[in-house]
Amino acid sequence: MFVQLTQHYEKLFFEDMHALNVLDPDEITRVTEFVPQINEFVEKIIEKGFAYQTEQGNVYFDIDSFEKVGNAYCRLEPQNRGNQELLADGEGGLSKKRSDKRSKNDFALIKKSMPGEPAWPSKRWGPSRPGWHIECHGLSGPRADHGHSQVNQMTTKICVDLKFPHHDNELAQSEAYWLGEEGCAASNHTWVRYFLHMGHLSIQGQKMSKSLKNFTSIREALTLGEDGIPAWTSRLVRIVLLLGSWKDGVEITEGLVNIAKGWEEKITNFFLKAVDIELSTKDTTNNQPSSSSPLSAALEKAKKETDAALCDSFNTPLVMQFISNLVTEANSAISTDANTDTATLLSIAHWITRIITIFGINGSASPNTTTIGWEGVSIPIPAQPVIYSLSQIRDEVRRQARAKAIVPEVLEKLASQSLPATPNPENLPYVTAYQTFQSQVKTALAQPAGIETELLRLCDSLRDTVLWDQDIYLEDRDAPLPALVRPLDASMKAARAAKERAVEEKRLAKEQRLAEEATKKAAAAEKAKVPPQDMFKTDEFSEWDANGVPTKLKGGDDLPKSRKKKLEKDWKAQNAAHEKWKNEQK
Repeated sequence: MFVQLTQHYEKLFFEDMHALNVLDPDEITRVTEFVPQINEFVEKIIEKGFAYQTEQGNVYFDIDSFEKVGNAYCRLEPQNRGNQELLADGEGGLSKKRSDKRSKNDFALIKKSMPGEPAWPSKRWGPSRPGWHIECHGLSGPRADHGHSQVNQMTTKICVDLKFPHHDNELAQSEAYWLGEEGCAASNHTWVRYFLHMGHLSIQGQKMSKSLKNFTSIREALTLGEDGIPAWTSRLVRIVLLLGSWKDGVEITEGLVNIAKGWEEKITNFFLKAVDIELSTKDTTNNQPSSSSPLSAALEKAKKETDAALCDSFNTPLVMQFISNLVTEANSAISTDANTDTATLLSIAHWITRIITIFGINGSASPNTTTIGWEGVSIPIPAQPVIYSLSQIRDEVRRQARAKAIVPEVLEKLASQSLPATPNPENLPYVTAYQTFQSQVKTALAQPAGIETELLRLCDSLRDTVLWDQDIYLEDRDAPLPALVRPLDASMKAARAAKERAVEEKRLAKEQRLAEEATKKAAAAEKAKVPPQDMFKTDEFSEWDANGVPTKLKGGDDLPKSRKKKLEKDWKAQNAAHEKWKNEQK
């Protein structure tokens, strides 16, 4: 039962890891598969006098015996020695029920299993289970042929967040096991020199925890929302974590998430421009990076800074900043210089692609990929030659139409330009769009009246309907920059859907308002048909004057002056409305 349960959650865990583009470990070690080796490991510690078994069937590490022969305990956090709260946390909830320790500071190696608890057989202490700290030991067991450095392979593959008591206890039990063995004859030897302690993930100043109700699972975070966009993407999760230090932890705040989204958008937009330059440029004279250009110097500076930052305890926040700074310089060059060193720009794009791929935010791509950018910055390969040629034709048609300077010969030539690719099933939708636009331009040229307006309409339709329906968008930019050819992403679709919903809601609201006004007008017209002399002829009153205004109530009492004044006012309004209605009938 317990193995099936752990296997179920292990499967879910790895599914989540794959969703975040986390690679599988080289080896997966499971405590449940190595309980016999763990038991042998504990037996040897007992034989050396550093552990004891109690009448209740539990086995504890004997800290006093360990220290009496010259060993040091609690080296990582000596200030926490005897901290009962941390010790109890390390022992688990069952520690409160145990009273069979020789010393309150001793820690459990083996726990006697109670009915309903996980249990494995043992010849020496019966059905039992490993304690928390010993779980990480005994992968290969105490076999001489594996040597000192191999016995505790499980520990070397696991990073645990608690220095005391977990790692201090690991040190003690391992050094106790090896004391007196070859290479460890002297007491107080060092079993391992380094531990990695990862920082916590926290939200609003508190560690993420279900008990604090600030807990979100990976699966929930990556689930699509009502607008078709997930709250998080695997890329955004990684960017947020890269913006923080691995050892200091990450504080998830709205500000940090917005910074991550801004960084991602900035890099995406740069990749879009770089891919566009790579696929659309026909300039072969600038195919070698210029070593003397400012962009080249900026790239070399970013490379050196990145290397130094990663050598400084993997300082990823600095690297993210260096990438952002480099993109700022590249964007400035693209927007201000029509003769930008395109080869260097592409070198920058390829280098950034390599770094973000190493950081795991480029899907399953290899760091040596020759493709620029991450997923979502390139249109489908079958579409590329056709759409980029079509975009260039559209750019010239749109430029002439906006300038109201139509040159029919130029447009006629573009409208007759041959296809840049042989039609096939994969590129057929794009070929159809290409040929249809050419045909529409020819038709417009044959009817010169209002040609500028018609050509602009055709350009807008190509962008907003024809190519949009094929998940491609032509993002118009200020001259002399051509339209940016880019794939649609979820946010663009969601933004357009939201805009269309707003327009539809506005239309429905207008329809409702007009309907209400029409109903109100019809009711007023129906009311206007009634002559004012008849409007008060009800059983509420018993006498009326010559105009039909009530003078007495049903019981014969005179009508109060204030009431009569109001009814006279209503009579005049009805009289005016009725006269207007009669005139309309004539």
